[in-house]
Amino acid sequence: MVRKTQLKQILKLKQKKHRLANGLFVAEGEKTVREFISASWPCKILFSLENNFHPQAQKVDLSVMNQITHFKNPSPVLGVFEIPKPKLLNKMPITIAVDGIRDPGNLGAIIRLCDWFGIDDLICSFNTVDCFNSKTVHASMGSLVRVTCHYLENLSEHLKSLEKPVFGADYRGKSIYSVRLPEFGSYIFGSESHGFSQEINNLLDYKLSIPNYRQTKGAESLNVATATAIFLSEIYRKT
Repeated sequence: MVRKTQLKQILKLKQKKHRLANGLFVAEGEKTVREFISASWPCKILFSLENNFHPQAQKVDLSVMNQITHFKNPSPVLGVFEIPKPKLLNKMPITIAVDGIRDPGNLGAIIRLCDWFGIDDLICSFNTVDCFNSKTVHASMGSLVRVTCHYLENLSEHLKSLEKPVFGADYRGKSIYSVRLPEFGSYIFGSESHGFSQEINNLLDYKLSIPNYRQTKGAESLNVATATAIFLSEIYRKT
């Protein structure tokens, strides 16, 4: 039986202000929840449609999951986890940063890409969507246990302090296929609709693009997560 206080708490966690105030977030889906549990992230509440998901899990029926899910369709497992304390930034040859990404699915996909390519830290501007938004958590598929998102009030100042060349993904830039992308630098990806902030625009040493090979009118732009994947693939390509 889900207590009314639990129901209210879980639904409140849809909002960033309540996640920050309580230090909690919601994860849904068997794979995602297992990732957090396996990484020993403290779990405060755990519900499952099945009997044997986890010793801590309370079995509930579908009608209950429909009440507490953060999505249109409920998952078979829902957990409420503690938001970890901020970690120190690692100094790595490659820095990946995002500026003003508002779509939680895109941010989640970028977190997963960082995980795939072995990047431990993702630098985010303050106006980027919260990485503990339920949709971001779901799209990251558990990669948040290995990739730390750092939200910086002054992204441009931080990137300056790294003393590395700064590359921005911009459709007006030079083709990434005409240059060798170095494994020492900062790579920034902005909002598809709004682009980079003026501060970031002023900071860029190089603007690079993924060329559109369709001769007639076609897609106006690439999804930012797709663009990030192509850039990362090119950075690590050795031949």
